Amino acid sequence: MKLNINSKAPNFKLPNQDGEVVELNKLKKNVILFFYPKDNTPGCTKEAISFSKLLAEFSELNCLVFGISKDTVKKHQNFIKKSNLLVNLLSDETDKVCEDYGVWVEKSMYGKKYMGIERTTFLINNKSKIINIWPKVKVTNHVEEVLEFTKDNLPL
Repeated sequence: MKLNINSKAPNFKLPNQDGEVVELNKLKKNVILFFYPKDNTPGCTKEAISFSKLLAEFSELNCLVFGISKDTVKKHQNFIKKSNLLVNLLSDETDKVCEDYGVWVEKSMYGKKYMGIERTTFLINNKSKIINIWPKVKVTNHVEEVLEFTKDNLPL
């Protein structure tokens, strides 16, 4: 399914690193979802640390921030501890949410094709409407760009 700006964000129920279930429709806040390929890899670590560093600023904008990958709850716990992360990480082991959001795609490395998560960020308002989508994210300066966009485009 291809999601667009102004689409309704698909609801989900996923466990965070503590095993608590997070359901989008029950949050009633603005939400930033950043989908990333794998815990403890260089780009994913840099991205999660950047979101953690700016978490207070996102909170001031009434935004919750969640990272989503297929890693297990246990792997998320280790990743958070190892990298001192402040963001909640959600575990989508069945890749259903990744498919619902259109980020579970065919990728290619060294000519070999495989399925994986395309690094993508969604900004969703408190009514579950998608305000912006950043596809094929390059990590450098991405979080700052999301923060600036959020400041300029979300009512407090």
